[in-house]
Amino acid sequence: MKIRDVMTPAVRTAAPDATLGSVADLMRRLDSGVVPISENDRLVGMITDRDITIRGVAEGKGPETLVRDVMTAEVRYCFEDEDLDCVAENMAQLKVRRLPVVDRNKRLVGMVSLADFAGEREARHTLEGVSERGRPYTT
Repeated sequence: MKIRDVMTPAVRTAAPDATLGSVADLMRRLDSGVVPISENDRLVGMITDRDITIRGVAEGKGPETLVRDVMTAEVRYCFEDEDLDCVAENMAQLKVRRLPVVDRNKRLVGMVSLADFAGEREARHTLEGVSERGRPYTT
């Protein structure tokens, strides 16, 4: 089975010059903890509710702070034509619960999360990898 068969398509994005306040509101409305950041039709970053909390609020940044000042610019992703098992293994190694999905032209086409994995084996293995104790958080 391919990632395109289980991913969530039509993902909402934000621009790097959006504010933390507007992205937090978007997360609330979407009931999502992550928003991909795109510029000129390219994925340039990701911002999570944790990024807003740790790199934003905890460092004294307010709701008018630009997303580009807080987002994670090093984006990990998978391709829509990759096998489910391969992506599950990659997610476990990266210790992430979700990944943006891109086509072979590196255009964002969706998101995949642990909840999207239909097979218990893949989800359990991925969750075990994600749940392992990680390194201390650094900025």
